[in-house]
Amino acid sequence: MTSLPLAPRVPLRRPRASMATGVSAGLAAHLGWSVAVVRLLFALTSLMLGAGILLYLWLWIFVPLADEPSDAVPTRSAPVAWISIGIACVATLFAGWGMIMGTSGLTYAGSPEWVALTAIAQVSCVIAGLWAGFLDVQDPLRGPRHVVAVRASATGILLALIVMYGLLIVMYGFDFAVRGSSVLVFITALCAVIALAAVYAPALVISLRGATHERIRRIREEQRSEMAAHLHDSVLQTLALIQNRAGASSEAARLARAQERELRSWLYDGDDPADSDLPTDLRDYAAALELDYPVVIDVVAAGASTERASGEVAAAAREAILNAARHAPGPISVYIEGSERAVDVFVRDRGGGFDLAAVPSDRLGVRQSIIGRMRRAGGDARIVRRETGTEIHLKLDYARATQRSQEMS
Repeated sequence: MTSLPLAPRVPLRRPRASMATGVSAGLAAHLGWSVAVVRLLFALTSLMLGAGILLYLWLWIFVPLADEPSDAVPTRSAPVAWISIGIACVATLFAGWGMIMGTSGLTYAGSPEWVALTAIAQVSCVIAGLWAGFLDVQDPLRGPRHVVAVRASATGILLALIVMYGLLIVMYGFDFAVRGSSVLVFITALCAVIALAAVYAPALVISLRGATHERIRRIREEQRSEMAAHLHDSVLQTLALIQNRAGASSEAARLARAQERELRSWLYDGDDPADSDLPTDLRDYAAALELDYPVVIDVVAAGASTERASGEVAAAAREAILNAARHAPGPISVYIEGSERAVDVFVRDRGGGFDLAAVPSDRLGVRQSIIGRMRRAGGDARIVRRETGTEIHLKLDYARATQRSQEMS
């Protein structure tokens, strides 16, 4: 009796669009359970000395976000910050009622119950401030104005608590109705001041982080300028002299031009060059090759492709064009056909053609830089030898590439 193969599990990842953190949704997808069941289990285990809360926080910290789409900003549908503000408001109102009622009821001013209510209000304000300052500020559904409103609300609640603490201390000093509660009042009053600082901590951290990044960027620019000046006075001038002495059409001059162009691009383009689209990148690359090799490269694009210049298809296409420019005389045709589901690139030359099986095994340019690269990305690369040259067909299906990426992760 043969057993049926088990379906592969979905990798444990938190979705980028979630209710709050995505822990329950990611764990439910990984286990194949219902999200409601996972949330119920977290709630029940939280009653066991907070075990569910600790597990939830551990998963939130260590489970990564989903890979696709990698540039999407995480969004959260639940207004966690405002829920925390609501809890803080209710706790503060009960605490204020306890002060107004004097010594009647279970939450009279200065009692342990009253102190617990004010502590809950403080913790809720801190959660609201940190959540809004670190998470909601990046959420396109909310933004900076939402953060300001949450921070102002938390500040008002904490100031109200501090005023209540001050009134108790002024009116009663250490002589509260319940012995020993005065110590709790002083401790929670000090915690209220700390909580007020914690509400504004995200703004300080983001400001310091921005200042640090700016300082690092300025240092890099200064180092780059010093290096550029030194190389301009030495290496670049030497490359220019080689081009003038060797002649514009010689092999040495072409190599010197290529190295000069690459060095200038590295020096002056900055650390984060713009990631252009695939047709634009291949046109620029073809124009640069026409300066270094006696070839004419025609790049034609059809359809709308989302493929970027930093992708594996662009790298494999550049390698195919470079091989054609090096080894095949005559014109080179590059045709790009893109859609929302896939992208195809055809590189065709007019040379004598070549047989991949006849290429020595130690020549890894075509095998690794083109065929191997496309295979690792989840695509295909086919080399067809024709009577008038060679055609290299690169194809990347996005659904298949995404599935392969999930299998490898």
